[in-house]
Amino acid sequence: MIRLFTALEVPDEVAERLMRLQRGLDGARWIERPDFHITLRFMGDVPEDIADDIDEALSEIPMAPFDVELEGLGEFGGKRPHTLYAGVKLSEPLRILQGRHESAMRRVGLKPETRNFTPHVTIARLNRVETDAAYSFIRANSPFAAPSFTVEQFTLFSAKASTGGGPYVPEKRYPDFGWEE
Repeated sequence: MIRLFTALEVPDEVAERLMRLQRGLDGARWIERPDFHITLRFMGDVPEDIADDIDEALSEIPMAPFDVELEGLGEFGGKRPHTLYAGVKLSEPLRILQGRHESAMRRVGLKPETRNFTPHVTIARLNRVETDAAYSFIRANSPFAAPSFTVEQFTLFSAKASTGGGPYVPEKRYPDFGWEE
């Protein structure tokens, strides 16, 4: 079994802005710079042969470059926040790309995603953070914005099976332009 998800990678200039936020919240478990991403579709733990089908399905997804913009801070968990994130403005190209990922994964035989797509970059896990402190942090650092950036590819990542997942390993980028790192 391998744990997989697809995402957009965050460029260094934007990651630096996010890292500047990572202080002043006791008990937060800050996400490491290499693990910043915008999830498109979480597949979960899949058998190796299904991973091959996923790769094939992803290679057929058309993608034209488009701009991504981060704006605002938020949390998941409501009255007991567990995740702190920077929001991503939902554009039509991003919505379409995410929908193509969802459709491709259903064709492969994965169950439909049950959560609404809320594009974001996780910046901290808040398991040991008081609720009031989390909301005070969001207010103190708002409004938040980062320079927009252009995405030309999406990435298939693998993750270790644990809460919070990282470190994440980029397995393949699509479309594959044959670039070497």
